[in-house]
Amino acid sequence: MSTDNNTEHIECLIIGSGPAGYTAAIYAARADMKPVVYAGMQPGGQLTITTEVENYPGYPDGIMGPEMMENFRKQAERLGTDVRYGMVTKVDFSGKPPYKIIVDEKKEVLAETVIISTGASAKWLGIPSEDKLNGKGVSACAVCDGFFFRGKDVAIVGAGDTACEEASYLAKICNKVYMIVRRDEFRASKAMQHRVENTPNIQILFNSETDEILGETKVEGVRIHNNKTGEKTEFPIQGFFVAIGHQPNTEVFKPYIDMDETGYIKTIPGSSKTNIEGVFACGDAQDKIYRQAVTAAGSGCMAALDAERYLSAKHAPTLTA
Repeated sequence: MSTDNNTEHIECLIIGSGPAGYTAAIYAARADMKPVVYAGMQPGGQLTITTEVENYPGYPDGIMGPEMMENFRKQAERLGTDVRYGMVTKVDFSGKPPYKIIVDEKKEVLAETVIISTGASAKWLGIPSEDKLNGKGVSACAVCDGFFFRGKDVAIVGAGDTACEEASYLAKICNKVYMIVRRDEFRASKAMQHRVENTPNIQILFNSETDEILGETKVEGVRIHNNKTGEKTEFPIQGFFVAIGHQPNTEVFKPYIDMDETGYIKTIPGSSKTNIEGVFACGDAQDKIYRQAVTAAGSGCMAALDAERYLSAKHAPTLTA
């Protein structure tokens, strides 16, 4: 890393933290790439608002999400990663590397390789009780947190394939699943609809919207209203799941990086490579299917290895006859 004319030159810049970003940093640091991580608006990513994590290998007794991310950060720093707090607000991926990156709208850095690990944020309903009880029975990931509600009654909001998948998953371990659907039909595929409709302990509540999640220190119930009749109903539940989608945090890269219609970054199959030379993507910014900490970490490893190989090839001496 060097500075010329007050512009910092970085060999490997990692944008975003979380399991993907910190794993990429660990591998990049071990490869002597001197990685710099800009941790973003929510250092540590979605796991910092998660309570107990029981499905990440290596923690037989489970671990709290914030503590886990603190461990990731410490490991990355011990190996030589420079972790900084700041938001990348603009990039210029035109031309060839090094690429110009603007942090917090003022600091300029030049990066030989860039690893994007900005993640995706869950979409929420926006009601006060949802925020108050987040992590206390309110969750945006049934696969992550459903285990804690084994044998209990829960509700899930959503009408797409993900909501149907998560409702089906919950139905296997919970006593009763109330599925709150805003319209009079699903948005999910017919196959997913049929699966939900044919599961006896799932009760589908069409034309329904959530007024309030009930409880002071934990979820104890939900109050909904029928948007056709106005009728209000309360159900006693212990878990409330929101499955109305995720929004990838990729807006700043849109002028340059190929994405799908919802903003997930497209990578070349079997790699972390994007359509831009020297720019790689990992974690939930490019994964709309699995969205798990362990898969994010694995893709972070891939991105660091791809970046290392890219730099090695770029700096390899040219053989002449």
